[in-house]
Amino acid sequence: MSTGNQVTIIQKDITDDVNRSLTRLQDDGLILPLNYNASNALKSAFFKLQEVQDKNGKPALEVCTRESVANALLDMVVQGLTPAKTQCYFIVYGSKLQLNRSYFGTQAVLKRLSNVKDIWANVIYKGDVFEYEVAGGREKLVKHETNFENRDNEMLGAYAVVKTLEDEEILTVMTRKEIDASWSQSKTGQAVHKKFPQEMAKRTVINRAAKAYINTSDDSDLLVDAIYRSTENEYDERVDVTTEEVKLEIAEHANREVIDIKPDATPPSTKQQPAPRTKQPVDDPHGFAADVPPKEQELDF
Repeated sequence: MSTGNQVTIIQKDITDDVNRSLTRLQDDGLILPLNYNASNALKSAFFKLQEVQDKNGKPALEVCTRESVANALLDMVVQGLTPAKTQCYFIVYGSKLQLNRSYFGTQAVLKRLSNVKDIWANVIYKGDVFEYEVAGGREKLVKHETNFENRDNEMLGAYAVVKTLEDEEILTVMTRKEIDASWSQSKTGQAVHKKFPQEMAKRTVINRAAKAYINTSDDSDLLVDAIYRSTENEYDERVDVTTEEVKLEIAEHANREVIDIKPDATPPSTKQQPAPRTKQPVDDPHGFAADVPPKEQELDF
C-alpha cells in the first residue's frame, strides 16, 4: 500500500473517531462557535500533520500513537481552533502528539468564555509613559504612551486588558522580573523566549489575566478541560507559529520527555512492544485508550 493511501486510511479512521466523540460531547452540552466548521478544521489539521516531524525527521503520523493524535485533534475542535488561521499547531513529544495554541488561538479561546468580550496585551518599553491605579481592589489602566523608537529599547514589562460584556476593562500587569520568573519555570530551555521576547511576554501576561476567568467560568467543563490540557502542553508558553519557530521548538524540545503510553497503544503504521504499566499512564481524557486514572495536573499560567 502506498504512503498516500496509508495516510488517507489513517485520516478517515481518526476523523471518524473524533467526530463520534465530538457528537457525544455535544450531547453532553458542548457548544461550538457558530461560525466554526469542525470538518474543515480536521481536514486542515491533517494537511498540516503531514508536514510535522519529530527531531529525527520521522513523520508524526508514523511515530505518534493513534490515541494521542485523536486526543490532540479532539481538543482542537472542542476549543474551536483551526491550523488554517495559525490558531494552533502540533509538536511531537516522544510517541505522543500534543496540541499547542498560538497567540491568536489563545485570544480566540478566551473570547469564548462567558463575560469576556475581548482581550489584548501590550509590552512596556523603557521610555514609555505607563500609569495605572488600583480602584475598588482592581488594577485599572490610566495611561500608556509610547513611541515607535521605544520598541528597540529594553522591555520593562507587559500588561493585558480583559474587556467584559459590561465593557469593564480589567488590567493585569507583570514586571520584567515577574515575566522572567514565569519563563524560568518552562519545561525545557528558553530559546524561544529569548528569540521572540515581546510576543512571548504578551502571551505570558494574557495567560495570567485569563486564569481567574477560567477558574470561575460558568462555561462547559468540557471546554475548560480542553483549555487546561493544551495550556499544560505549552507550559513554556510558545509564541505564534512560524516555520522558523517550529523548527526551533522541535530542536529544543522534541523528544526530551519520555511519554509513557498504555500497554496496547501502537503508532498508526508500526507495531510496538507493550509498554509496562508501572509507569505513568497516558493522559487520555476522551476515552480513545484504556480506562486509566488521569494524572493530576497543576497549572501555572
